[in-house]
Amino acid sequence: MSAVFLDYDLPAELIAQEPAAERDRARLLVVNRADASLAHRVIADLPELLQPGDLLILNDTRVLPARLLGKRLRTGGKWEGLFLRALPDASWEMLCQTRGRLTEGERILVAPGPLELELVRRTSEGHWLAQPSVPHAAFELLQTYGQVPLPPYIRQGRAGEADQERYQTVYAARPGAVAAPTAGLHFTPRLLEQLAEHGIPTARVTLHVGVGTFQPIQVEDFRQHQMHHEWGELPAATVAAIAACRLRKGRVIAVGTTTVRVLETAAQASRERKRPELAAWSGETDLFIYPPYSFKVVDALLTNFHLPRSTLLLLVGAFAGVDLIREAYRTAIAEQYRFYSYGDAMLIV
Repeated sequence: MSAVFLDYDLPAELIAQEPAAERDRARLLVVNRADASLAHRVIADLPELLQPGDLLILNDTRVLPARLLGKRLRTGGKWEGLFLRALPDASWEMLCQTRGRLTEGERILVAPGPLELELVRRTSEGHWLAQPSVPHAAFELLQTYGQVPLPPYIRQGRAGEADQERYQTVYAARPGAVAAPTAGLHFTPRLLEQLAEHGIPTARVTLHVGVGTFQPIQVEDFRQHQMHHEWGELPAATVAAIAACRLRKGRVIAVGTTTVRVLETAAQASRERKRPELAAWSGETDLFIYPPYSFKVVDALLTNFHLPRSTLLLLVGAFAGVDLIREAYRTAIAEQYRFYSYGDAMLIV
């Protein structure tokens, strides 16, 4: 199957380097699947765009300060690392970047010190396993030594002080992500209050967004792409909220593709266990959604504009239809919408 749909040309100036001055003033392209229409609104219009009885489902993951800077003790050369996860033996799985070739046993001094990392071995994926010299929990050490891990297309990944708050949803609660669930960045406490006042409640899932979300599809037949794993959870309280939404004939609105992955993974797991109803779920997911796909839970989707050749673009194409998404992206570019993590959004109904 050809991956031609995955390619599009985007002027560099449309890649947002800063978020909207006010989160809920970002632009919103409303994509209606019923009549293939497009409308231009802003995020603050959501209370009137959605219907009383709808249910918004949010990903409450919290982005870790996972970017680390330091130097190689053997050579003095600069080093940059990205924490991916802590393993049961207290070692860290990481991405490492430096000039020259890193070797097993090499030690890294993480700025400002005294934390050191000993590189233990390289994994089959090209990641490094590293042992920290300080016997503290990984999350605690990252709070001391880490920085916000902005994607490389935002200021070459260099975060400023303001990004500590801006690259985090206002409802972030469970630390574990190395990238933000960016559709959620548009919400403010006041907007959530207004939605509730309009009879549109919220519920939570968790998906710890991993670095694999940025991995481009490099094969001609995208079905052969090796999908990354991410940890997620659909709690029982959200299952109950979805059931109540169905009873009142409301729609399940997923905020972000990460939320979609949790909901659809849980639906798949329920079917595999031969359960007729959606059930609570937690675990690793490598669900790869691409056209055609029959969505079991999600009725509408709020999502940002995604990179070419990304699995996220395929998911959105599966949800809205390839031709309609192609037209939506053409329109967004022509109308100079802002793209990617700090950019504008689409509401697909």
